[in-house]
Amino acid sequence: MNSLSSLDMLIFVVYFLLVAGYGYWVYNKKKKATITASHDYFLAEGSLTWWAIGASLIASNISAEQFIGMSGNGYFVGIAVAAYEWIAALALIIIAVWFIPIYLKNKIYTMPQFLKTRYNETVSLIMAIFWLFLYVFVNLTSILYLGAIAISGLVGPEYLHTIMIALAVFSLIITLGGMKVIGYTDVIQVAVLIIGGFATIYFALTIVSEKFGLGKDALAGFKTLMDQAPDHFHMILDKPTAASSQEDVNKYLILPGIAMYFAGQWIVNLNYWGCNQYITQRALGADLQTARKGILFAGFLKLLMPIIVMLPGIAAYVLHKNGHLPGLSGMDGAYSAILGFLPSGLKGLAIAALTAAIVASLAGKLNSIGTIFTLDIYMKYFKKKTPQINTEISKGDVLESVTNANFGREAEEKNMVWIGRMAALVAIVIAVVFEWKDFLGISGEGGFTFIQKYTGFISPGVFAMFILGMFWKRTTGAAAVAGLITGFAMAIFFNSFAVSVFGHENFMYTAFKNNDGVYEIPFLINMGWAFFITMAVMIAISLAGPKVNPKAFELDKSMFKLSPPVIAMIVATLLILVALYVKFW
Repeated sequence: MNSLSSLDMLIFVVYFLLVAGYGYWVYNKKKKATITASHDYFLAEGSLTWWAIGASLIASNISAEQFIGMSGNGYFVGIAVAAYEWIAALALIIIAVWFIPIYLKNKIYTMPQFLKTRYNETVSLIMAIFWLFLYVFVNLTSILYLGAIAISGLVGPEYLHTIMIALAVFSLIITLGGMKVIGYTDVIQVAVLIIGGFATIYFALTIVSEKFGLGKDALAGFKTLMDQAPDHFHMILDKPTAASSQEDVNKYLILPGIAMYFAGQWIVNLNYWGCNQYITQRALGADLQTARKGILFAGFLKLLMPIIVMLPGIAAYVLHKNGHLPGLSGMDGAYSAILGFLPSGLKGLAIAALTAAIVASLAGKLNSIGTIFTLDIYMKYFKKKTPQINTEISKGDVLESVTNANFGREAEEKNMVWIGRMAALVAIVIAVVFEWKDFLGISGEGGFTFIQKYTGFISPGVFAMFILGMFWKRTTGAAAVAGLITGFAMAIFFNSFAVSVFGHENFMYTAFKNNDGVYEIPFLINMGWAFFITMAVMIAISLAGPKVNPKAFELDKSMFKLSPPVIAMIVATLLILVALYVKFW
C-alpha cells in the first residue's frame, strides 16, 4: 500500500522537471537590468498578471497545514472546518476593496514598512522581529513536518528526514529566483494542486462507493458520506451540554459554533490575508485593478479548496468507522491513508500535488523572510552608509562619475538580493534543525489547530494596529505599541489564566474540560476578546492625542471605486458563499 510504482516515480519526476525548467526559463526571459535586481527579486517588478497573482496566493496558502491538518480536522470535526476557507473568500473581498488601495497608494512594499510609515520605527522593528520568528518557528517548521509526515506515509516512515530535507532544498531553489519565478511557477503548482486534489477526492469517493457495494460511483460515494456521517456535514456545531461526550467537547474547542463568527474567525482571516507579508507581497508590485482581480480570483478558488483538502478526511472517517481503514492513527494520518488507496500513476500525481502545495508555500514564506530581513532590518540597521558622491566635478569627469555611481548602485542591488537569499537559507536550515524531532509537539494537537492557535497569540494586536492605522486618523504610535503588548498579553491571559480568575463560565465565555480534565476556553473565543480589549486600549490612548495624527493616511472615495469586472467577481463569490451556507448550515 505504501510502495510507489515506476509510473508514480515518473509522474513525480516530470512534475519536478516541469516546475524547475519553467522557473529557470522565467528567470532568464524576464530578467531585467541589474539596476532593478532587488525590486525584481522581492516584488517581481509588477510583472505578475491577475491570474498569476491569484494562483500564487492560493499556492502559497494551501500547504501541508491544509492537506494534512485540515483533512485531519475534516476527519475529526467535519465540514465545519471549511469555515476557514469560505470566510477567507469573504475576507479577500474586503481586502481587495479596502486594504489594497491604501497599500498601493502609499507605495507599501513590506508590512513593517507600513507600520513605520503610519506609526514609527519602534513599532516597525518590533513587528519585523515578531514576523520573522513566527514564519520560521511556526510556519516553516509546521509545513516541513506535516509535509514530510504525509509523503513518508506513502514511501515509508524511514524516509521522513530525507523528505524533509528534500522539500527544504526544492523550495530554496525556487526561492533563489525571486518573487517573479515564485509567482509564475505557482501557476503550475496550483494547477497540479487542483488537478491532483480533485483526482484524489474523486477516487476516494469511488472507493467509499465500492466498499459499500454501490460500484464505482463518486456521487454515490458522496451520498454515502452524508448518510454515514451526518454530524460531519454541519457548518455550525452545537454548544456542548452536561450530557455531551468528550469528543463533542473537543470538537467545540476547535470550532466553537456560531460564536466563532463573532470572534476569532474574522481576525484569523483578515489578519492572515490582509496584514501578512508573504500573502500581500504578491499584489504589492501590481497596479490596483490587477491586484484586485488577482485577490478576488484567489477568493473564488478558496471556495473550491474544502473539496480538495477537507473531504478526504471525512472519507477516511467513514472508511475507518466501518472497518475499511484499519491501522489509522491520529487525525493527521487521514490524508495519507486515503492516498494509499490510489492506483498506480494517480498516487504519483497526488504526491506531486502535495509537494506542489508544500514547496510553493515554503518558497513564498522564504521570500518574505528575505524581504523583511533585507528591507526592514539589514538596510536600516546593518548596512554601512555609502559616502556621498562629490557633486563638484568637471565636465570631463561627468561620464566617469555617473558610471561609478551606477556601478555602486548595481553592487548595492546585487548585495541586497544576496542578503535576502542568505536570510532564506538560514531560515530554512533553522526550521529543519528545530523540527527534526518535532520539538514543537505539532503532532500532539493536530497540525492545522497548532498553526491557528499559536498564530492567534499575535493576530489580535497586529490586526488592531493595521485596521485602526488604515481607517482612523487619530491612532497614535504610542497606541500601536500598547496595542501590540496588550494583544499578546490578553491572548496569553485568556488562554492560560482567565478560568482561574473569572471561573469557567461567565458572559464572556464558557470553558470546557479538555482531555486532561482542565478547563479550556476555545482559542477562537480567546482571540476575539483579546482583539476587542486591544482595540479599546488603543482607542483610549489615541483619544489623548491630536485629532489627526500627522502620519495618518489620506483617504478619498476614488480609491475604493470598483470597476464592473471587479463587481461581477464579488457578486459571483457572494452568491456561491450564501448557497454553501444555506445547504450545510
